Amino acid sequence: MSSGATVDGVLVQWGERLFYPTNRIVKPAQTPRLDTMTRRKAAVIRRRIEATVTGRAPQVMVKVTGGGRGMAAIAAHFRYISKNGRLEIEDDRGVVREGKEAVHGLAEQWRYGGSLIDEVGHRREAFNIMLSMPHGTDARMVQKAAREFAQAELPGHRYVMVLHEHQANPHVHLSVRAESKTGKRLNPRKTDLHRWRETFAEKLRGWGIEAEATRQATRGESRNFDPLWRVKAKQEGRMRQTGTAAKTGQRHWDSRAEAMKAWAYIIKALVASESPDDRKLAERVARFVKAAPFLQEVVRQRQREAAVVPRHHPGPQQQSRKAIERPGPELER
Repeated sequence: MSSGATVDGVLVQWGERLFYPTNRIVKPAQTPRLDTMTRRKAAVIRRRIEATVTGRAPQVMVKVTGGGRGMAAIAAHFRYISKNGRLEIEDDRGVVREGKEAVHGLAEQWRYGGSLIDEVGHRREAFNIMLSMPHGTDARMVQKAAREFAQAELPGHRYVMVLHEHQANPHVHLSVRAESKTGKRLNPRKTDLHRWRETFAEKLRGWGIEAEATRQATRGESRNFDPLWRVKAKQEGRMRQTGTAAKTGQRHWDSRAEAMKAWAYIIKALVASESPDDRKLAERVARFVKAAPFLQEVVRQRQREAAVVPRHHPGPQQQSRKAIERPGPELER
């Protein structure tokens, strides 16, 4: 097998762990057809690596901000996102409405369109989703990408969407009826949220907007984003306690340690490549990883432990740090 094929195989195997974490490890190509497929996948991974480590493409945000447990809460959210009917509100059929009466009529359609939604309930009957891009992004392109996102990811569900372009970051509020027209209920999980980010980024790129959907673990970040109710409470001065700015816990630590391990394999493969472009990319990746907040925290914690705690049997986080440095069987072979 050629050096180029070996590099491509490593990029696909470990790149998919970084960018598509629900996928299984890709086995090395064995036939010409699979060689071609691996080369194509490796080209996609290279582009995603380049965009991630250079920061050229901004990160999309797709976030579930809450949801209504009765028609009173759902209707209140309609009024909030449409500024009580002053902003256009678009439904899943592409119908655009304005005005208080139109928003009220839309809420009544939801109440009776399928299983009856009581005024106050105990079950979540709608999910509120926000799709956002950084300041300076064309708001109308964000709206078009959000519309295509909803069509792709929420087929069979009633939904409404409103564009907000009067704030710092252009974003779309999307409210989705939990029960579909066939009776199937929406229940988004972490993997769904990651797929939603991928889909939104893909739709933005289709409209010529640079966008990426890299996980925090892949970027070595640990930021905690406040839910919408907390953001509004802060703005109104009603927030007495602040949440933690960074994520913590063993699962958080392990996911970032695994990402750093994958980056280490990718750097090693790119450095050994015969391609000058690959070796230049390796340098950029190495700088990116070295500056990652997680790795910076690993260094600081190691310094604290060396200064205070005598060497003894390593704990779970110490074991995770060793896993970052220890070469795995794939490269040892």
